[in-house]
Amino acid sequence: MNRLRKVELALLLSLALTLAFGSVLTQSQASLANRVIRLHVLANSDRPEDQALKLKVRDKILKEAETVLGNEGNLQEAEARLRENLPSLAKAGADEVAAEGYHDTVTVRLEKTYFPTKEYDGFSFPAGEYTALRVLIGKGEGHNWWCVLFPPLCQGAVTEPVEQTARKAGLSEQQVSLITEKNQGYVLKFKCVELWDSFAHLLEDHKK
Repeated sequence: MNRLRKVELALLLSLALTLAFGSVLTQSQASLANRVIRLHVLANSDRPEDQALKLKVRDKILKEAETVLGNEGNLQEAEARLRENLPSLAKAGADEVAAEGYHDTVTVRLEKTYFPTKEYDGFSFPAGEYTALRVLIGKGEGHNWWCVLFPPLCQGAVTEPVEQTARKAGLSEQQVSLITEKNQGYVLKFKCVELWDSFAHLLEDHKK
């Protein structure tokens, strides 16, 4: 019986430490979210042709956004420029859809949205809520495509090391380290954020 209690206590301690660490990372994620704008492209469906069209629209939107943002290094100004140019961004996406012979609508919005833990080429981002430029093609029911629009870390938009681009956009050394950590432990750390979020939502539902 004593042995069983020790195992239970060890499990409870491990859970407590995991949740505590998740709480700390959640705070780090929230701070990071105030420094970036992400891109979220939703395909019409999972049909191969819709998925291929999604990537075409993605490339077009990235090119248009690059023109809109220029060399802007200020988050507030970048967000203002994107919001002001939502119609032109939507038109760029719609033009690409038409050029490919399709008739799907393209809706572009700048809004808060939840992202899971995501790994990219050379960096990663923890789960959480971020401001995102969301591009919905047609019904938007297909697999999504994510990246980081500001700082310009998306594939095809990176012209210098991730660390350098992130610092130029005002990310702190701690935040740069958070997203570019090389050891394999960072994915587990970010999963703690998701676990913490799930636990927090469970508590909220229990109170209702």
